[in-house]
Amino acid sequence: MVVQALMAAAVVLLPLPALVLGTARVRRRTGRSSLHERTDRVELALLVLGRTLALLLLLAMSAVTLLACIGGLVRDRTLPSLVYVFFVADLLVAVLVLLTFGRRGPRPARRSASPARR
Repeated sequence: MVVQALMAAAVVLLPLPALVLGTARVRRRTGRSSLHERTDRVELALLVLGRTLALLLLLAMSAVTLLACIGGLVRDRTLPSLVYVFFVADLLVAVLVLLTFGRRGPRPARRSASPARR
């Protein structure tokens, strides 16, 4: 019963914020661009498609894990072993989302301080 509550809390604390941050930055792209406009569009489409699939996977696994944990707590039942696998996979996908496209962009460079007074 305690494990189910901890699992539900962990899903609320890590994968759900990763889902929110990931959806906010799904279309952002940093870095290089191709010389050809068509290649640029195809690259962007593949990037958005991959990120969308990752977010849908994260949403599905978070929903299954939360539903199973809350249902197990309410009905006082034990969880099937596949829920633990979904929980670990959910955490791993959340970390993947946070480390790849859910994080903030690079910080702006600070201006160098001049020793001379202005």
